Amino acid sequence: MSSENKGLGLTTYSEVDPQDLHYQKHLKKVRLVDAARVGLTLLALLCGFTVLGTSADTLAAYNSTHLSGDFHLPLWPDQFDLRPTIALVVGSCIVVLANVVSLLFSKVQVLRNQKIVHTSLTFVAPFVSFTGVMISMIFFYAINASTTDDTLQSWSCQWGFANMSARPHFGTLCNESRTALYLSVILVPVELVVLTVAGYQSMLERKSIGARPFRKSGSPVPSS
Repeated sequence: MSSENKGLGLTTYSEVDPQDLHYQKHLKKVRLVDAARVGLTLLALLCGFTVLGTSADTLAAYNSTHLSGDFHLPLWPDQFDLRPTIALVVGSCIVVLANVVSLLFSKVQVLRNQKIVHTSLTFVAPFVSFTGVMISMIFFYAINASTTDDTLQSWSCQWGFANMSARPHFGTLCNESRTALYLSVILVPVELVVLTVAGYQSMLERKSIGARPFRKSGSPVPSS
């Protein structure tokens, strides 16, 4: 009786293929890296939405309260540069669109099953986001270095102490401008990390193809 149980134990142990175990561990690692990439992509998307909302609101406030030079006591100076704020809006739009596409192809099974497109977008989307936010930051600081023309942020923060009962509320505009700028700066390392993780995931997925166990067609299947 004991010899039969011993034989059954040996049979059960022999059914575990070491290649299968190695492949399952590799797939688990790929899933963990993919979850980390999706989480960081979601964080970048939330930051992008916040930058887009705050910077777009400051532009809307300017457009609704800007008066021509013919009016007395204008709220905004004649020498005024909106390009830094526009750069933040454009950069955040690129971040939002790229990350939305990346999340759709990561979470929607029908899109995820398109292996070639999904694998390409895993790396391309964070690269586009990183490039967009980097260009917007370079553009922002290059223009914002001017000492002659005011920008939306510099002017609103200069008059942020003024209490106003109607738009533009310079204090609010100043806070929104700073929030958009600080989050855009944070987006640079976040998108760089997403890009790095995506590259690492792509490498693991290529290795998983080689780690996949191949069974011989004539190999016997153990009976239950």
